[in-house]
Amino acid sequence: MRTTLTLDPDVAQLLAKEAARRGVTFKQVVNDAIRRGLSPRASTRAAPRYRVRPHKTALRPGIDAAAGFNRLADELEDDAVITKVGAAAR
Repeated sequence: MRTTLTLDPDVAQLLAKEAARRGVTFKQVVNDAIRRGLSPRASTRAAPRYRVRPHKTALRPGIDAAAGFNRLADELEDDAVITKVGAAAR
């Protein structure tokens, strides 16, 4: 089947590079990409799960976690207010 397809320049460039890399025609690369994109398993395939591996940790002696984290939160809030006020003054 013959049809006209308008591609964005970046997509056309990617397809042309892939065709050159594989040594096949532009048409073949387009057909393969569309087949892969429209195949039923492509839409149901889930991304691999990311697994977090926790490790035991502790704060150094003399560090007050609550005070340190609260101070950090206060500083971040202050920065946000300063940025907002500065933007409003312009």
